[in-house]
Amino acid sequence: MSLRFPAGYAHLAARLRVPLGFLLAIAFGWLSRPSMLSLTIGFPVAIMGLLLRGWAAGHLEKNIRLATAGPYAWVRNPLYLGTVLAAAGLAIASRRPALILLFALAFVLVYLPAVQREEEYLRELFPAFAEYSRTVPGFLPRRPVKTAAGDFRMDLYWRNEEYRALLGFLAGAAWLIAKLFWM
Repeated sequence: MSLRFPAGYAHLAARLRVPLGFLLAIAFGWLSRPSMLSLTIGFPVAIMGLLLRGWAAGHLEKNIRLATAGPYAWVRNPLYLGTVLAAAGLAIASRRPALILLFALAFVLVYLPAVQREEEYLRELFPAFAEYSRTVPGFLPRRPVKTAAGDFRMDLYWRNEEYRALLGFLAGAAWLIAKLFWM
C-alpha cells in the first residue's frame, strides 16, 4: 500500500467503518435511480464481490493462523477487495455517479487506513506476515508464486458471519428493484 496514514487517523477510520456503512446505505437508498440496464450491469459485479468475500471468509481463522490459501494466495485483502466490488456493483446498479464517487471516497478515506491498521496488527501477531506481504499484493491480484494448502471451510464462512454481507446485498438489491418498479 503506497498511502500511509497517521496511526491515530487509521485507528479512527477503523472505528468509523460500520457507522459509515449505515450512512452510505441511507445515501444509497435515497439517491439511487436504477434502470433495468444499470441493474443488469451492476448486480453481476456486486455478486462477484460477494463470492470473493465468501471464498475469503471460508479460509480465514481470525487471530489463529495467517490466511495464505484460497484468495489469500492471490491478494492480501480479498475481503476488502470483495467489499469494493460489491459496493461498486451496487453503485453502478443505482445509476448515480455521485454514489460511485461517495463509495470511492469512503474506500480511500476509511477502508485504506483500516487496512493499514489491520496489517500492522497482523505483522505483530504473525511473524510470517512480513514475508507474505512482500510476495502477495495488497489489492491487485496476481497469479500466486506458490499456493498454500487449505480448503474452503463452510464453518469458517458462518463463524466469520459472512452471511451478513449477503443479507446486505439482498436488501440493497430488493430496494433497487422496488425503486425501479414501484417508486
